[in-house]
Amino acid sequence: MACQRKPNIVEDTVANHKSAIKRHRQSLQRAGRNRAARTRVKNAIKQVRSAITGTDKAQANEALVAATSVLSKAASKGAMHWKKAARKISRLARAVNGIEA
Repeated sequence: MACQRKPNIVEDTVANHKSAIKRHRQSLQRAGRNRAARTRVKNAIKQVRSAITGTDKAQANEALVAATSVLSKAASKGAMHWKKAARKISRLARAVNGIEA
């Protein structure tokens, strides 16, 4: 098996200064972290939407609580704007409340 190694940041960038190389490395780490957070948000929203189409209000409420937590955390970490997170939470809550019990 071939050993896996991290790509050499110094070779892959245009940056020449030590500080610029560090900033590039940090930006790659942050981009990966934000991408993971956005993926978690999308998955949580999909869970709520599928629970809504299943018309099971209890399951939809559980999924909504989980999605609210994920969205709030993504907003607090800066992966998404807080107003966008609030808008998504509001729309999901309205959709869940619209389910006939």
